[in-house]
Amino acid sequence: MAAYAALVSLITTMDHIQKHPRLSISFDTNQMESLGANVGLLLDFVENDTHGVISTQVEVLESQIAYAAYAAEDLIESHVVGQIQAMKDAKRKITKPMNSMRLLCCLKKAVTTESDLVDDQIHGGSISVVNLQTVIEDMYSVKKKVMAFKEESGSRDDMQPTYSMPTATTTASSSTTLITTDKITMVGFDEQLTRLLDKLTGQRSNRQIIPIVGMGGIGKTTLAKIAYEHSLIVQHFDIRTWVTVSQKYNVIELLLQLLREKNSQIDEQLLGEKLYKRLWGRRYLIVIDDIWSIEAWEEVSRFFPDNNNGSRIVVTTRISNVATHFDSSLFELSFLDEDQSWDLFCKKTFGEAGCPVELEDIGNEIVKKCKGLPLAICVIGGLLGRSNRTQKYWKNISKDLISILNSGEDENCSSILSLSYTYLPAHLKPCFLYMGIFPEDDEIRVSQLIKLWVAEGFIKSNESQSLEEIARGYLNDLIDRNLILKQLGSTGRIRFCKIHDLLRDLSLKLAQKDEFICVMEDIQRGVERGRRIVCNEKNLQAKYQSQVLHTLQLPPLTRTLVTHMDGRLSNNRLMRIMSFNCGAKKKYLRRHIVDQVNMRYLAYNKRTRFLAVKLPSSIDVLWNLQTIIIRKNKIKAPSEIWEMRQLRHVDIYELHLPDPPQSGDQQQHEFVLQNLQTLKNVVNFVWSEEACKRVVNIRKLQIEYDSRSKSSNDYLLYNICHLHKLESLTCLPYTVHNVLQKLTFPSSLKKLYLVGSKVHWKDLTIIGSLPNLEVLNLDDVSAVEPVWNPVEGEFLRLKYLFISYIDLVQWNADSSHFPILEKLFLTQMYKLEEVPLDIGEIPTLGFLQLLECSESAAISAMRIAEEQENNGNEELQVRVTFDRKAKLESFQEKMKQSADDHINFTRNNFQAMMF
Repeated sequence: MAAYAALVSLITTMDHIQKHPRLSISFDTNQMESLGANVGLLLDFVENDTHGVISTQVEVLESQIAYAAYAAEDLIESHVVGQIQAMKDAKRKITKPMNSMRLLCCLKKAVTTESDLVDDQIHGGSISVVNLQTVIEDMYSVKKKVMAFKEESGSRDDMQPTYSMPTATTTASSSTTLITTDKITMVGFDEQLTRLLDKLTGQRSNRQIIPIVGMGGIGKTTLAKIAYEHSLIVQHFDIRTWVTVSQKYNVIELLLQLLREKNSQIDEQLLGEKLYKRLWGRRYLIVIDDIWSIEAWEEVSRFFPDNNNGSRIVVTTRISNVATHFDSSLFELSFLDEDQSWDLFCKKTFGEAGCPVELEDIGNEIVKKCKGLPLAICVIGGLLGRSNRTQKYWKNISKDLISILNSGEDENCSSILSLSYTYLPAHLKPCFLYMGIFPEDDEIRVSQLIKLWVAEGFIKSNESQSLEEIARGYLNDLIDRNLILKQLGSTGRIRFCKIHDLLRDLSLKLAQKDEFICVMEDIQRGVERGRRIVCNEKNLQAKYQSQVLHTLQLPPLTRTLVTHMDGRLSNNRLMRIMSFNCGAKKKYLRRHIVDQVNMRYLAYNKRTRFLAVKLPSSIDVLWNLQTIIIRKNKIKAPSEIWEMRQLRHVDIYELHLPDPPQSGDQQQHEFVLQNLQTLKNVVNFVWSEEACKRVVNIRKLQIEYDSRSKSSNDYLLYNICHLHKLESLTCLPYTVHNVLQKLTFPSSLKKLYLVGSKVHWKDLTIIGSLPNLEVLNLDDVSAVEPVWNPVEGEFLRLKYLFISYIDLVQWNADSSHFPILEKLFLTQMYKLEEVPLDIGEIPTLGFLQLLECSESAAISAMRIAEEQENNGNEELQVRVTFDRKAKLESFQEKMKQSADDHINFTRNNFQAMMF
């Protein structure tokens, strides 16, 4: 909710100012104590007394709380920014450089109203008088209304969920790892699934289109997904691909999805021809999910050849007219009946435990109100599964369901889903609302989402966890409640997430109602009060873009801008977050970046043409910068970057970092970047002891060496062992020979990516002895010897092994060498004779993939699959992929010969395909 986010953000801002190592601050003690007391009481009310309350009076109170908190934060930040700007201007006028920035923030004087502040911002005037007392009095007035409300309404303790604000004991072990093995739950569509599998694998050889139609949340995508991943389908088709269309689509993006490519400079016709050639002559399955118009189908269908070999296209849609257009028998999904609804509800709420007897009656009452809609059942089940399992609590839920469902037939689904928001704990509400900034069907990178949440300031800190760890716990809770959909990466970790269209619509409606987010569409409406403005190119017609760019120069209250366009709020001094889905501009990075002194998060997310930019030495005036992301640019940083102690994440395509200045007589802690967790991609950097002391808390590090101007010994890589919190290291030592003999790893390391180096296999003992290593990626490594003989007792914690483009011939490994390995990926291993047969005996191994490897290695992988199937191992799945059709056909011929010799091998756990 906006009120919680505003209060926590105010607390965060005050904390940043008070604890900042370079700001000299003077506060009126009585005023600050009064402000802190009022904020604390209001936050307690929002956290503990508004949960599950559906009341106009509460909505009004929350709105007043939000505006009061906004006003206080605007005044405080405006004065800090004004002081920094004044010092920056003064610094320009003197010739002797200043070693550090000393600011005096004295928040005592008067600006009469918030409108005066806004007027000053619009006209570029500096704020010389700040009346914090007026803001405190306004906040006190809201507090008195809150106290009166609490006295009138009494306690609502029975409405509290069991889940509270995360602490170290509840979150550190379960909420931060984001590892999951959940399977898709489907109830009530067994008959439809059987029919769908029959149609997909039926005898008809011509290309068939199979529509699945039904309302949003009915289970169309779930049914298609289960069929798509069914082992029978995996074996039956040469190619399977999935594309999501949505209401607003781009043909080139759809073709790129179908081709499984990310970026292309090729036009639509050439991309389509490329897809047509890839599909030609092969049996393919394409799922087109969430299509809204016939036009979208006609744009792409011309690139789907009819190979007369049993190819199939599954189309899911909410629109009946779209489904009937295909003139073929369709799957029309209906609502679940009472028994099916109850079964799904119990699985989502209680797992395999079953519903307690005392909750069956009230549970059935709740389920009936969902009217058989699977999405609503799943969301309500996720809510109740994380809340108090008492009759009183569930009766309150049921009571609200009844009143909401009576409000209007067409709004039933939205109303039910809105309950999942109403009953969220306060700290999760702004996180859910924030999902509205991302486009429909967007694959959201989890690391980016968490950085944004932290920069926004609405993640409440605790003493034992980082803000990122707390935020990951929040995300995990939203996933558990079925409000966010997870997408697993190759290592089993949640790398991307999505939000269902209905839930995204809900988040946007609620966010715009609370003025939490303003999403600009065809024309600019309501942006003048928008604190967070989203301006995605997919939502804007070209003819409005010039108007939008003009409008973006105006809003004085805006703190966040997320856009696909090249624009910035040049008149706004209080901007915190600017996220551009376009390339960086050299002029902006060299000059204007220092004008946004309040910036916390700056990201240029798109890779465009390569630019070399030197950041200005005054970059340190960005007093609270936490995250900087710049793609496809060579950035030379000034030495002042070592004084920016609020930095948390630096992710730059090519970062040239100067040596840190010597600490001299200064206390050591004044020069340590305590908050820095991510540093990528640092080029040709010397890891002196002084440098390592500056980044002691780094967790993710990427380093690259491509210069021959220095000896590889000069980079002092052995000092990296002093980074005791380092968990992920990517090393590209192109010009460092025998890197494993020069690089000393910390024992904390969990992930190691080694790219473009020359190694002796015996030196891998150094890596194998790391006690916590879980992921190892060896890519384009030049092996001195053609034989690798792993040593028993090493790689004891390794779960994921990726080996790519290495001249390895013989690999003499068995199950004892990688005892808990879960996934093995071998790519472009052209000389590898075979995959060791005993690899299949590793009890935890669930997936083995060979991509563009030798035919003999592919045959050995098939032998592993065969042996494990004969041994009753149903978990291991083996995939072999070739880059050319001739190679695949040659291998299939050998498979056919093998089938005559090994008639008991069903190959349900094995698949060969083309890339």
